Amino acid sequence: MSEKNSTDKKRNWAFVLYPESAPANWKEILQKTGLQCCVSPLHEGELNADNTDKKPHWHVILCYNGPTSYNVVAKLTANLNGTIPQALEQIKGYYRYLTHKDNPEKKQYNEAAIVNINGFSIHDYMEFTKSEIIKLKISIIDYIEENDIREYCDLLLELHRNNLLDMWEIAANNTLFTNSYISSRRYKLKQIEEKQVSEAQKSRKIISTPIKGDESNELAE
Repeated sequence: MSEKNSTDKKRNWAFVLYPESAPANWKEILQKTGLQCCVSPLHEGELNADNTDKKPHWHVILCYNGPTSYNVVAKLTANLNGTIPQALEQIKGYYRYLTHKDNPEKKQYNEAAIVNINGFSIHDYMEFTKSEIIKLKISIIDYIEENDIREYCDLLLELHRNNLLDMWEIAANNTLFTNSYISSRRYKLKQIEEKQVSEAQKSRKIISTPIKGDESNELAE
């Protein structure tokens, strides 16, 4: 590490932590720092470029309140037996790497398995692009249809419970769009259900109505 790099100051840093060498209470150590942190799902079953097995590992993001020098961060990562910390110019891209979201050739991980420590929220550090908002709105529509969501409050609750924070933010900040879609869908389903009930009632009425010819036969008997 050069003198220049050792004195550089950044607010956000990342490092890699290995289960085999991390202290048993590594989460507690991170919590006691008071830093907002997030930890990836455990990356395991991956291969290096030469097809050798990668050691299972976690990616960790550290967020300081102000610019912090490499030496300060390196002291913390050394206490955790982690790798040399790397400064982050911005968090959004690296956060997506926690699950390999933009690397389809790599093993994919569930975003819901990311561990947030000391109140970390990715939404404090990112803004969505227009194309991302469109994709998230489409994902919300798919989620509504797949889970038969008929109330706006149920959608927000389910997204929260499943830790789908990106979708939750878009749904919460686009109330008119989201609630209008749910209301329209609920009205459409109600019409379909009423039509089905009406047709079923007509069908039963037709079946239960005696044919005139049969009535004549019955009278003749």
